[in-house]
Amino acid sequence: MSNTVLVGAQWGDEGKGKVIDVLTADSDIVVRFQGGNNAGHTVKTGNEKYVLHLIPSGILHDDKMSVIANGVVVDPQGLVDEIRGLEKDNIKIEGKLRISDRAPIVFPFHKILDAKAESGRSYAQKIGTTQRGIGPAYSDKVSREGMRIGDFLLTNFEEKLGAKIDAVNAQLAFFGKETVDKDAMIRDMVALGKIIKPYICDTQVYLNDAIKAGKDLLFEGAQGTMLDIDFGTYPYVTSSNTTAGGATTGSGVAPNKIDRVIGVIKAYTTRVGEGPFPTELFDEDGATLARIGHEFGATTGRPRRCGWFDAVVGRYAAAVNGADYWAMTKLDVMDTFKTIKVCVAYDYNGKRLENMPSDADVLSACKPIYVEKPGWQTPTTEITTFEELPQNAKDYVNYLCEITGVELGILSIGPKRESTVRVAI
Repeated sequence: MSNTVLVGAQWGDEGKGKVIDVLTADSDIVVRFQGGNNAGHTVKTGNEKYVLHLIPSGILHDDKMSVIANGVVVDPQGLVDEIRGLEKDNIKIEGKLRISDRAPIVFPFHKILDAKAESGRSYAQKIGTTQRGIGPAYSDKVSREGMRIGDFLLTNFEEKLGAKIDAVNAQLAFFGKETVDKDAMIRDMVALGKIIKPYICDTQVYLNDAIKAGKDLLFEGAQGTMLDIDFGTYPYVTSSNTTAGGATTGSGVAPNKIDRVIGVIKAYTTRVGEGPFPTELFDEDGATLARIGHEFGATTGRPRRCGWFDAVVGRYAAAVNGADYWAMTKLDVMDTFKTIKVCVAYDYNGKRLENMPSDADVLSACKPIYVEKPGWQTPTTEITTFEELPQNAKDYVNYLCEITGVELGILSIGPKRESTVRVAI
């Protein structure tokens, strides 16, 4: 029996969806523990491609249970749209999905408040939010003013929602913004609630009972370590704990029930949104990474910023998450480069930094200190074992593991399920 947490080890978009899909074969239950539909996982199976935003990747397997736990903020319309889309693709949902009654609800007015907050920031202060209402929903949770999925089961749901809409409309009116249609929103939410109700349960009880029964759990994170609300490049972060600790608070499963942590890390680095990114490339090398890696956000379609591998980020993510293994992805994107650079430390005003600074302004002023590694300039996409890789490719992967201090567990070469090499897991 093994309970595994899988998290992103960079700024998100590391290819977690594919790795989770592969590991699901070893699991009974896949648990999403934080974030909302501001993130997406892309999974390719054969000729089919699925983009999932709220529902765990385990839903693509007939014999697995998928759980949206209490740490996730749930947009009811987004969830229903995702359910309908999967059903249209002949993916069975009934009996395979459970949603925590403690999960906060993202309402349409949260999206309005999100857009208002972002538009009110100066260009230099913009965070790059997806404007999906995630931040305001988490704010309501922390200020104890939000509503939760379990409220759909209450007889006074309409009354509670009406009072909340009245409060939001007063806020919008104060700022001179258009108010929301109270009756229409209540009507829409009641209709969505009827669809969602069959999936609602106390997932904390469900998950802990499953562990007692010997079930294997896979905890699925969204975004990445550098977007964690506490340990990311604050304030250019998301609104939840994307790191391994979030798996316990976001699910109700105790830390001593977790057996291993797997960090997903690209063979290079990308970032979406605003904020410091020391190894970002603005030249042809960066354009090559973006083009070959198809670096566009699964949720927003926004182009990702691309750069060389950052070992300072890797070491930091390893420490914060307690990573036991790396699942390294997109090695094949590096196939065309004659020389590959790796950032081993930062230069901050002449001072060498080997640890991640907490201040975003300091990080913005840091210059990468690189070492160069020889490329292999040989296609690797069809390779299915580590031993088949060109020697320079093996050396590159081993160097990244050595310099970050984490053993290689999985190596992903290409986007398909079949192009995944399991090394130590």
